[in-house]
Amino acid sequence: MQKKIHVIMTGGVGSRLWPLSRKSRPKQYLNIFGEKNLFQLTAERNAELTEKLIVVGNKDNYKLSEESLKKSEIDQYDQIIEAAPRNTAAAVAFAAFAADKDDLLLITPADHIIENQSEYQKSVKRAFELAEDGKLVTFGINPSRPETGYGYIEAEDERVLSFREKPDKKTAEEFLEKGNFLWNSGIFCFKAGVFLDELKKYRPQIFEKSRNAYLAKDEAFMPETETMEIPSESIDYAVMENSDNIAVVQSSFEWSDLGSFEALYDYFRDNNTESMFIGSNLVLGNGRHIELLGIENSIIVDTDDALLILNKSQSQEVKKVFERLEQSNSELVD
Repeated sequence: MQKKIHVIMTGGVGSRLWPLSRKSRPKQYLNIFGEKNLFQLTAERNAELTEKLIVVGNKDNYKLSEESLKKSEIDQYDQIIEAAPRNTAAAVAFAAFAADKDDLLLITPADHIIENQSEYQKSVKRAFELAEDGKLVTFGINPSRPETGYGYIEAEDERVLSFREKPDKKTAEEFLEKGNFLWNSGIFCFKAGVFLDELKKYRPQIFEKSRNAYLAKDEAFMPETETMEIPSESIDYAVMENSDNIAVVQSSFEWSDLGSFEALYDYFRDNNTESMFIGSNLVLGNGRHIELLGIENSIIVDTDDALLILNKSQSQEVKKVFERLEQSNSELVD
């Protein structure tokens, strides 16, 4: 019998939110958004829309997923625990191999903020209808500003004309002026078998190596040797940008991937958390007293072992700091 399955992809580190986000506690598990973390909100948001939950995580964070689901009183779910990150094409393939070919998969990241649940449910319902007809469905968000931190989808009604990389400011402004460009949300919906057919067609090596790894797993744990043979590629590059069987649901719910400090700045400013600001500066700290003079539109991140100060316009550059520290085997990323 066909099932609707929610697949949460929760393997990311959130490197653009260092030093707040670490390998040992990525942003989706941080308690800075209220009483519930982003992972919990994601699981709860989709529980009434689907009949089963699959969590695709990694060996470093699966216990955090279990703790979060327990707090949300969700005890029926399956886990796929990756031995090493091989990007989203493989992660989605693992979930598809775990399902029946006609099952409808709703693929969501674990670290997004989504508001206006009724609009979200409307979009998911339409996505399921399109997926039932054999489409690979992506969710496009109506943009509210010329954002340079997101990819874009050029669309005509529900037809995808093209996918665009993260643009510069001028190009993003042109996208908004044209009116038919949407933010690429990274949320997908399709039949498990349809996705696997397209993956096999366009990336046969990822398909074969992912299947070999899945068949060799030990209960929920993926094997390291077979996993490392899988080419690392995103679902966008591997399938979505190649297939001619794509549809887009143009969505009006409020959405942010909170993938940068600038996104956090905007989120906390919009949600009237003035206590987190000193003038125009966002302070994310461990409680110590901070004074700022002559600094504007900046973000101060104060943790027990690291201090980061940046202008919010430089938020996308934080990833380079994380990568530099990681390459030097610094404990500050763990």
